[in-house]
Amino acid sequence: MCGIIAYAGPRSAVNLLIDGLHRLEYRGYDSAGLAVQGSRGELQVEKRVGRVIELERAIGPEIKGTTGIAHTRWATHGGVTRENCHPHLDSLQRIAVVHNGIIENMGPLKARLLSEGVRFRSETDTEVIVHLIAHFYDGMGALGDSVSPDVAGDPVVALRSALARLRGTWGLAVLFADHPGVVFAARNGSPLVVGLGDGETFLASDPHALTPHTRRVVFLQDGELARIDSAGVQTFRIDGVTSKHKVDTLAEEWGDSELGEFPHYMLKEIHDQPEALRQCLGGRLVPEDGTARLGGLDLGPRELVKLPHVALMGCGTAYHACLVGAGAIEALARIPARAEIASEHRNRNPVIDPEALYFAVSQSGETADTHGAVKEVQVKGGQVMGVVNVVGSSIARACGRGVYIHSGPEMAVASTKAFSNMVAALLLFALQLGRARAMSPHAGKELALALQDVPNRVARYLAQPGPIEEMVRAVVGAKMVLFLGRGGSAAVAAEGALKLMEVAYIPCVAYPSGEMKHGPIALLEKGSPVVVIAPDDELKDKTLSNLQECRARGARVLLIHTEGDLEAAALADVAIAVPRCHPLLSPLLTVLPLQLLAYRAGLALGRDIDRPRNLAKSVTVE
Repeated sequence: MCGIIAYAGPRSAVNLLIDGLHRLEYRGYDSAGLAVQGSRGELQVEKRVGRVIELERAIGPEIKGTTGIAHTRWATHGGVTRENCHPHLDSLQRIAVVHNGIIENMGPLKARLLSEGVRFRSETDTEVIVHLIAHFYDGMGALGDSVSPDVAGDPVVALRSALARLRGTWGLAVLFADHPGVVFAARNGSPLVVGLGDGETFLASDPHALTPHTRRVVFLQDGELARIDSAGVQTFRIDGVTSKHKVDTLAEEWGDSELGEFPHYMLKEIHDQPEALRQCLGGRLVPEDGTARLGGLDLGPRELVKLPHVALMGCGTAYHACLVGAGAIEALARIPARAEIASEHRNRNPVIDPEALYFAVSQSGETADTHGAVKEVQVKGGQVMGVVNVVGSSIARACGRGVYIHSGPEMAVASTKAFSNMVAALLLFALQLGRARAMSPHAGKELALALQDVPNRVARYLAQPGPIEEMVRAVVGAKMVLFLGRGGSAAVAAEGALKLMEVAYIPCVAYPSGEMKHGPIALLEKGSPVVVIAPDDELKDKTLSNLQECRARGARVLLIHTEGDLEAAALADVAIAVPRCHPLLSPLLTVLPLQLLAYRAGLALGRDIDRPRNLAKSVTVE
């Protein structure tokens, strides 16, 4: 969601901050701003509603300096206005703050500050933070407290004192006018990473913003504060004691995010999928033994055999991947498996089995609801592992063990290649678990070889995607589009509906096709578009029966089927064939036409393909 970039060093800060904001645009935002320290330490601020380019155009030559902070905002408290843009300043304009997250006790804090004479310029929770810091910085009695006169004016003491009064989540970057050349930072539940350069230091909410400058990074931990200058970083615990930090190196894949020949990141990432799948599968399949090895799980056959059940937790696209994974685990390992919407799981006081295995699935590794579910499982003694894309992310660090999906940076808000790689990673686990239990070597080898060949089949489909434009003409202008499928294809139907809503803003309903007659059939009228996912598996005949029920009511049937299945194709108004594969792997192929449908429909309707309205890439609020 919101993005943070900061810089301290010898170079001009403005261009570096603007470039960093551009690299964070994919996260979703509605306004942008920056603050730069001038030659006398004064804070120079500019902010604008709209795209980063609007901010860039507004910055005058008078705004210059070598230390600064910048932010892209996704509105939570207060509307999309210039007053609500970050950075926010204290009353005397000596302190500037940018903030990711939400302050849950904003109301009582703001009321107390107002009673002490503080005047607010915005509706945001962030402005509460900067005024609270200012009160402690001046040694004043904010909220009935005060600091010792001999430490008044100490930024770390002021930050610690203010943060101790906050409840919620935050990733903060702070400038103090009388501490030139220094950026202060704090993290609690919202990611921040420090980039270590040669005589310069960066801070960002996303490692992707750092890759043009350095791959040496320090991931701040929850409850940590940091002091950043051109020489590097010092970290502190909330109690003020200096903490040790580890320097990590970002993988090369996180620097590869150029559009190349593609007009949009979404289309590029759809076409990235063959190589992304190879990266996910590479070195993990053992076809000669008919199994897979996921070393990051650190689970041997004895431990796998003892598992009573598996639960997979995710939100949105990640939840749809969980649905596919749960079905594969039950089919191959013959133990109970279930997919859970993470936001519901964490809030219902779930019963946790300490002997079971829980997976937290998230592309960014920062999804707040999924991170909350991880904590809930751990509090109750459960074993939870991450299935994430971003090394060093909050969920990866909270879990300690898991699987990196290796899809590389995904810049479009609507996820495509990350979905495929999350599914592939869960299929690898299902194969490993199945072989540890009751799956035969022959069946394991057959599936391992089929998985190994999936990237080639994906590439073959993308080279000849079929009559996508005919499908686009059927859905553009529709009041509603119904998506149907059974088994793993029900999850694909849900993912296809989500993509069309996200990118084209067309209302969609997705149902397991057997449930269609229990309500959604009432929506059908002559010409209603119905997308049916019916690969050639054991459920195909039942799905085609539901297709016939739609046809009988005048619906326009848009079918995704297996190539060579002429019987199925004959029943559709528009039919798109995908390469034949092992039935459990069909979601990796049948999802492709639906991704292209969403992209082309969004294009036809003039949508902002890579940055759909109201959406964010990394949903870091609950």
